[in-house]
Amino acid sequence: MTATLFYILAIVSVVGAIAVIAARNPVYSVLCLVVTFFAIAGQYVLLNAQFLAIVHVIVYAGAILVLFLFVLMMLNLNRESEPLQPTLIKVIAVVSGGMLLLTLVAALRGVDQIPLAGVQDTQLGLVKNLGRLLFTEYVAPFEISSILFLAAMVGAVTIGMRSKSDKREIINHL
Repeated sequence: MTATLFYILAIVSVVGAIAVIAARNPVYSVLCLVVTFFAIAGQYVLLNAQFLAIVHVIVYAGAILVLFLFVLMMLNLNRESEPLQPTLIKVIAVVSGGMLLLTLVAALRGVDQIPLAGVQDTQLGLVKNLGRLLFTEYVAPFEISSILFLAAMVGAVTIGMRSKSDKREIINHL
């Protein structure tokens, strides 16, 4: 039962991720991203990481996607105003994507398959254990990521300003 549910969620997440890339309308792309995020949250639940699943839904499906929609509405993307990309840019994108695929295949070639059935640790994924690890072993990456999020928020506010005088006023207050 768990293996079947895993495969269903994996197929939904991969199809959703492909739909994010293939969608012509950016709003449809964001909606496909919601489906992908919920499928990944379901996989977290299967791994007995309920806290991570809930945080994933709250942070990504909630806050990040609202930010994406805000940026899409602010940019007002019209097909008539989009410049056509030169062929060289498209060729470079395909070559770099192919090199990334080749690197991923080479990295995963020697990996052993993890058996699906086995003894599950019931203490794995609990909030108490996660908090202990987060604030002992991984405190430096946790703090670095908080600085990155702060820089992203300042950048979003700066981009959202309408005039140069508003930007100068915000910078002067910092």
